[in-house]
Amino acid sequence: MHVNTDVVVIGAGQAGLSSAYFLRRAGLDHVVLDEADGPGGAWRHRWPTLRMATVHGIHDLPGMPFEAPDPDAPANRVLPAYFADFERRNDLRVERPVRVLAVRDRGGLLRVETDRGVWDTRALINATGTWTRPFWPRYPGQELFRGRQLHSSQYRGPEEFAGQHVVVVGGGTSAVQQLLEIARHGTTTWVTRREPEFHDEPFTPELGRAVVARVEQRVRAGLPPRSVVSVTGLNLTPAVREALAGGVLARRPMFERLTEDGVVWPDGRHERADAILWATGFRAAIDHLAPLKLRAPGGGIRLDGTRVVADPRVHLVGYGPSASTVGATRAGRAAVKEIKHLLAPAAA
Repeated sequence: MHVNTDVVVIGAGQAGLSSAYFLRRAGLDHVVLDEADGPGGAWRHRWPTLRMATVHGIHDLPGMPFEAPDPDAPANRVLPAYFADFERRNDLRVERPVRVLAVRDRGGLLRVETDRGVWDTRALINATGTWTRPFWPRYPGQELFRGRQLHSSQYRGPEEFAGQHVVVVGGGTSAVQQLLEIARHGTTTWVTRREPEFHDEPFTPELGRAVVARVEQRVRAGLPPRSVVSVTGLNLTPAVREALAGGVLARRPMFERLTEDGVVWPDGRHERADAILWATGFRAAIDHLAPLKLRAPGGGIRLDGTRVVADPRVHLVGYGPSASTVGATRAGRAAVKEIKHLLAPAAA
């Protein structure tokens, strides 16, 4: 299959669907390519015990308010259903499952090569997020450990750790939420590279703008974006307060190495462990863009808003400052506005 279109959107999470909504309103011919076999983006892969009560604020998809669900409802069901309803109501053209292999420059067009054919396009919105690129740090002795090692993206609930001691590595929200679940069935040790910062102030629009500005400063400089929690800190929910008071969230600095049955601390002491949970975050899933040579010397992709400075035909939505539910919707609108302007001379 070989198709020509005005715009290809890669990814059908919040960023991709928001972009598709505004492309449809702008009257631009487009297609959305999604690797998953159903709607929901990364939410369809969240662990089954993650409930809506503990999910951070979800921003509406454009033109479709998100009705507050039962707080005990599983997030991996509620949000994919919301995304699926959005696709149906807006008659969005999502091709799935389609795995994008590479994007190449073909003079005036961009060629999107996939496992289901080729799309030639005049502009590209990349909205692939991070879920498919979990980050696994390397530590001495990792290959020796005989227990279980898993990334937080592979976590499926605390029951499988009943009676075990689990070392949880990572200072983000997933690390804290999963640790609190596991601690009700086994024992835990919490390890982070940096001292975690907790906050209890509400996430106001002013704070949101400040967070976006700090992340945007990095991508404008061509540096890899930092995680949101590295900027905002961890939220002091009632459950977190209780865990801090009870010593469950007694953080320790990183261990020095792993052994066959545990970890060794910098002072030489050994601690037994049955499992290591690496809640160490994700990296942007942009390897398919490598043929375009978009990376800046700093290792990231330099952006002006959502537009890639090295190639104005390419926009990254859900990357850096727009890697949040509220940011993705705004960025989708902004990207489409710029693309409409970019394509206007050719359309005239």
